[in-house]
Amino acid sequence: MDQLNLIRIFVAVADSGGFSSAARKLNISPPAVTRAINELESQLGVQLLARTTRFVRVTEAGSRYAEDCRRILGELAEANESVAGLHSAPRGHLALTAPVLFGAKFVTPIVTEYLRRYPQVTASCWFLDRVVNVMEEGLDLAVRIGHLPDSSMRAIQVGEVRRVICASPDYLRSQGTPTTMDDLSAHTIISATGVTPNPEWRLFNNGTMEAVRLQPRLTTTTNDAAMAAAVDGFGLTRLLSYQVAERLRDGSLVVVLADREPPALPVQLVHHEGRHASRKARAFLDLAVERLRSNPALNGTDVQR
Repeated sequence: MDQLNLIRIFVAVADSGGFSSAARKLNISPPAVTRAINELESQLGVQLLARTTRFVRVTEAGSRYAEDCRRILGELAEANESVAGLHSAPRGHLALTAPVLFGAKFVTPIVTEYLRRYPQVTASCWFLDRVVNVMEEGLDLAVRIGHLPDSSMRAIQVGEVRRVICASPDYLRSQGTPTTMDDLSAHTIISATGVTPNPEWRLFNNGTMEAVRLQPRLTTTTNDAAMAAAVDGFGLTRLLSYQVAERLRDGSLVVVLADREPPALPVQLVHHEGRHASRKARAFLDLAVERLRSNPALNGTDVQR
C-alpha cells in the first residue's frame, strides 16, 4: 500500500480512537486497518500507536506524526480543490448535526438556502438530542450548545442561549408564581431530560450556584413534549430560550425566576480545523455564521427576562 493511503488510515485511527471506528469511517475492513498500521510503523521504525485488547492510544511520536500528516492531507485536499476549480463552486456531500429543535428552527433554512446557492452540493442533516462524534461519523460540522472539551476541532461562537424556567399564565394564576428557589418544591415540575438530564436545577441563590433537587410529575425525553405540557398549564419546565422564544412572544408561556438563572450557554459551530475544512464546509460556515449571529433568538434580544 502506498504511503499516502497508509497515513490516511493512521490519521483516521488517531482521530477516531480505534481500529474498528476507523475502518467504518474509511469503509474498509478492520484487518486492513491493522495491516496498514503495522506496515507504516515498520517503514518508519517507530511505534505510532500503543494498543491492547481494551484501548488504542497514540504515542508521543505518533502524536507528532499525526499532526504533520493532518497538515499534509489538508494541503493535498486544498490543492485538489484548487485545481478542480472548486473554490468558485463547492460540490460534493455536506453532512452536519445539530439538536432536534435547533436544527428544525435555525439550521434547515440555512441548509436549503445553501443548497439553492450551490446546486452541485447535496446535504444530510443529523438532528439528534445527543452528541454525535463528528470525526468518527465522518461529519463536516456540528452545532454544539454549551462549553466544549478540548479537541482538534475548531469552534466558532454564533450566539448564546439561556436556560429558562417557564409556565403558562393560567398555571401561574392558579398555583402562584415562584419567587424563591424554595417555592419550587410546591409546584408541579415537568422535566425535559434533553436540557436537564438529572432531576435537579442549578440556580443562583444569594450570589452562589446551588442545586435544587426536584421530583418531577412528568419526565419526557423530548423538549417539544415538555413545552406542550407547560403550554397546556400542567406545570413548570426548564428549557433553552430559543426553544420557547415563540411561546414567550405569543404569551402562552411566561419566564419565572429569571434572576436565578445560571450563565448563558454558548452556541458554537464545530468544524475540522484549518485546511481540513473542505470548500463545501467553509462555504456553509460563512453562510451559517452570518445567519445565526443576526438571529435575535440567539443574541439575547428576543427573550423576556
